[in-house]
Amino acid sequence: MSSGPSAVTDRPDAPGAPVGTVNIFDPHPLNWLFITWNTMEEPVRTDHEGYTVMALADTAVWRDDKTLEVKVRRGTVFQDGEPCTAGSIKQNFDEVQRWAAPHPPGTYLNFHPDAMCVVEDEDTAVFHFPVPDGLALGKFRGFHIASSSFWATHGFGYKKTGSGEGHW
Repeated sequence: MSSGPSAVTDRPDAPGAPVGTVNIFDPHPLNWLFITWNTMEEPVRTDHEGYTVMALADTAVWRDDKTLEVKVRRGTVFQDGEPCTAGSIKQNFDEVQRWAAPHPPGTYLNFHPDAMCVVEDEDTAVFHFPVPDGLALGKFRGFHIASSSFWATHGFGYKKTGSGEGHW
């Protein structure tokens, strides 16, 4: 992600226009992790000493023991030029919450199935948990944010069935 202006264009002959396909072959069973961690951003990261630091999120503040307010860093855009907003956070949260096992390497990274994300304004996503979740910020380290075009076309390795409604 970048906070600078986008170079995306609809003209395939324009300088800097996306072209071609990147094909990657890596038999390592955690290959998907390396690709995801290097092509998507998370609300938070960990620094070299293991502390949680803000990344895509500008701030993350607990309003009470079951409500977490996340402010998205302003000016952030996806690789396709789409702005990243609180709506982007909600869309990614809602999509992943539909999966039976969002984080197979560790179910401790899954949010409670009854957790909800509400967009309060363009910059503010509010997470409501049914029970206190002291690991929520740590779970954000594995919560990858993609543009809406990603969900419309890829679905994180899953294909939509039918008319686009229903299950992945």
